[in-house]
Amino acid sequence: MTLETTDDLEKITIALNQAALDPPIHSPPPAAFGAGGPMLKQFDQSSASSRGGYSTPRSVVGIGGKVAKPDYSEAKIVIAMVGLPARGKSYLSNKLMRYLKWLEYDVKVFNVGQLRRSRARQKAQESGIREDHTASYFSHENVEATKLRDKLASDSLEMLIQWLKDGGNVGILDATNSTRNRRVSVEARVARERGIVVVFIESVCDDPAVIAANVALKVSSGDPDYANTSPEEGKLDFLRRIKQYEAIYQTISEPHLSYLKIINIGSQVILNRINGYLQSRIAFYLMNLHIKPRSIFFSRHGESQFNVEGKIGGDSPLSSRGMRYARALPDLITDNIGNAPLTVWTSTLQRTIQTAQFLPCNKLTWKSLDELDAGVCDGMTYEEIEKAYPEDFANRDEDKFNYRYRGGESYRDVVVRLEPVIMELERQDNILIIGHQAILRCLYAYFHNLAQADLPYIKIPLHTVIKLTPKAYGCDEERYALPIGAVDTHRPKPGTLSKDYLVQPTGNSAREYFTDNK
Repeated sequence: MTLETTDDLEKITIALNQAALDPPIHSPPPAAFGAGGPMLKQFDQSSASSRGGYSTPRSVVGIGGKVAKPDYSEAKIVIAMVGLPARGKSYLSNKLMRYLKWLEYDVKVFNVGQLRRSRARQKAQESGIREDHTASYFSHENVEATKLRDKLASDSLEMLIQWLKDGGNVGILDATNSTRNRRVSVEARVARERGIVVVFIESVCDDPAVIAANVALKVSSGDPDYANTSPEEGKLDFLRRIKQYEAIYQTISEPHLSYLKIINIGSQVILNRINGYLQSRIAFYLMNLHIKPRSIFFSRHGESQFNVEGKIGGDSPLSSRGMRYARALPDLITDNIGNAPLTVWTSTLQRTIQTAQFLPCNKLTWKSLDELDAGVCDGMTYEEIEKAYPEDFANRDEDKFNYRYRGGESYRDVVVRLEPVIMELERQDNILIIGHQAILRCLYAYFHNLAQADLPYIKIPLHTVIKLTPKAYGCDEERYALPIGAVDTHRPKPGTLSKDYLVQPTGNSAREYFTDNK
């Protein structure tokens, strides 16, 4: 099969919506998919809910109902990573896992290196024998070690397949899979399972700076393989390990396999035999990733008149304090980003547009960034909602993520319509989003990998800028609150004592390894 390259945007759009993506893709993502581009605007508008007048009268009894989780039970995919060490396989694995989990697929990474360390630790505890996992362990000439490594890879795949059979959707085999024989073995094992398919994702990198950064991260990130060595010794050993893999490495080129070949994390993507909606979704997401340094700033609009009055939704203008925040915002952003290029995204509602008006930056409005649609409750206070619809008000507190307002939306609905925003955020440089509480909660949960049950209660205060700096395995965060008063619109999760619930993320940007306590 001969690989081709095409910029046929119409075919790509049809593929995403009708689950029929034909290989291969582009290098890099076409400008028409960029912010403000015609295809992304079409995607944005088609996925956004209408915010016109509501046809449902306020006399309707009940707000709405619980939204069921999508049925993904038929989605069963093995993602088998391919690539030399220090080429970004674990980075891609973790990014893909975060994205799919945010969309409510059941996803799990099965890292062969983690299993190797875990079993070696267990062996040392039981027998006192410590395995040597220096570079010589990874030599193909080390027959005994090669058998052990093959067994680890096979066992990881078995655990992955069993997890899929128990209900999982996407299992990611994070290993080198660096030879055709290894890929034949993976393909043959998956083929024995009805309804499960395998897609290989190869990460190719020939940028010396990126490789050096990955090696340094590996050695300095707490890897138990180098716990008792100096950074310089660890670096030299890891480089020797890479040489052992290079001696037998075979880039993926088998024409009958389903695969993505990602070159230098975003500079080029080659696709072969990608079929079905979920595979297409995975491919499109990975096409948009990059590792250039950048920051993402989140800010709610300045305090609005509805905020002061305790009302939700609507399209009210800023209060006097909200306007003060809008005037102070440019200096705060400049202090943190200097002269670096910055694009500002707002919703179509006037309180976000007013907040952005003094920023000397390129601005784009997104319908998908409009606040969660409160339907028949739009413009009401929580007290009025509780009085008019007491039973439904209580039910929403019990399951806020899934609860949909009558004539409006749930948090789950918002996550779905924010998918094009996530795609564009991943391909952009520095972005400031001036948005709304529910919208920023959903985006924040994506970057910090927070659970849906916690998402509706993340504290995103007014007159505060949240700076997120994506890292290899997570996101660093800083918050800057301006000394301009504003009402507190945060409603804590029922049963919690503090209104500061989830002020800070529960995770961090460090890579996690098996340790003696795990």
